[in-house]
Amino acid sequence: MAIYKKLEAKPAPSNTKGPIKWIRENLFPSVTSSILTILSLLLIYNTLPPLLDWMVFDATWSGTKEEITKDGARWIFIYEKFNQFIYGFYPEELYWRPNLIFVFFVVSIIAFKKFKHVKARAVILILFPIVSFILLYGGFGLEIVPTSNWGGLLLTVVVAAVGIVVSFPIGILFALGRQSKMPIIKTISVVYIEFIRGVPLITLLFMASVILPLFFPEGMTFDKLLRALIGVTLFQAAYIAEVIRGGLQAIPKGQYEACDSIGLSYWQAMGLVILPQALKISIPNIVGSFVALFKDTTLVLIIGLFDVLAMVNLTTTDPNWLGFATEGYVFVTIIYWIICFSMSKYAQSVEKRFNTEHK
Repeated sequence: MAIYKKLEAKPAPSNTKGPIKWIRENLFPSVTSSILTILSLLLIYNTLPPLLDWMVFDATWSGTKEEITKDGARWIFIYEKFNQFIYGFYPEELYWRPNLIFVFFVVSIIAFKKFKHVKARAVILILFPIVSFILLYGGFGLEIVPTSNWGGLLLTVVVAAVGIVVSFPIGILFALGRQSKMPIIKTISVVYIEFIRGVPLITLLFMASVILPLFFPEGMTFDKLLRALIGVTLFQAAYIAEVIRGGLQAIPKGQYEACDSIGLSYWQAMGLVILPQALKISIPNIVGSFVALFKDTTLVLIIGLFDVLAMVNLTTTDPNWLGFATEGYVFVTIIYWIICFSMSKYAQSVEKRFNTEHK
C-alpha cells in the first residue's frame, strides 16, 4: 500500500517575483537591452553626480554677490530677479492682482469638477477669462496696467492660454469645413490650413505686428499683445484642424449612418456622436500641439514682447549681474519642463478617464 507524504508549499523562487523579476524583464531581457542598460547606468554615473554637485551641494543659495565662494550654481541671481522673471514689468505694488487670478483659477478648477450641471460649468468658463482680464488690465475702479508692462511667465501663460482656448473651437470649425461637401467652404478651409501650415510662426507674428495694422483706418492704434495673440491663434487653429480631421477620419462610416437612421441633423450628429469620439481619439495629438504652442511662445520676443525667456536675456545684461546666464536658462528650463510635463500627465488622465475600450 502506497503511503503519500504531504509536502509543505514552498515560496516561489526569488527570480520569479519582486524586484529581481522586474529587473530581469525590464532591464536585462536580452543581450542588446543588457548592453544598453549598462551604457545608460555608466552615463548616469558620470553625469548625475557632477550635476547634483553643481545644482545642489556646491550651489550658493543665499547671501550677496560678493559672498559667493563656491563653484556651483549661484541661485541668488534667481532670488534677486525672481519677480522680474514671473511678472515682467508689472507694477510691484499690484502683484496681488495676478496672484489673485491664480487663486481664482484653482477655485474655478475645483468648482468645475464639483458642479456637473452644464449651465454652471458654462458660467465658470465665461466668467474666468472676463474677471482675469479685468484684474490684469484694470478698469472698473482698478488702475490700468498697459499690456506693454506685462512680461515674464505671466505673459507666457497669457499668450499660451489664449492661443489654446481660442484656437480650439476655430480649429474644429475648419476641420469640419475641410470635410464639408460644400465646395466654397471646403476650398476656404483647405487654403487656410495649408497656407498657415506652410509658413513658420515667426512669419505670422511679423505679419500680425507689421502688416495687420495697415488694414485699419489711419490713426487707429492696435495693441501689440493683441496682434501677437491673433497670430498665435491663427497659427495654432490650423494645426488643431488637422489633428481633429485625423480623428474624424478614424470614425467608422457606420457611425454616420446610425446618426442618419435616427434622424439627427448634421450639427446634432457632430455634437452628440461624431465629435466626442473624434476628440477622444485625438487627445494625445491635441495635447502635443498645445505643448508645442506653449514652447513657441518664446517667439513673441521678435515683436517686442518679453516672455520669461526674454526676461532672462534682459536681466543677464544687467551690469551688476553679468555672467549669471547659465542659472537663468536652467531656471527657465525647469519652469517649461514642469508646465509641459504637467500638461502631458493631465492629458493622460483625461485619456484614461474617457477610455471606453474593454480589455
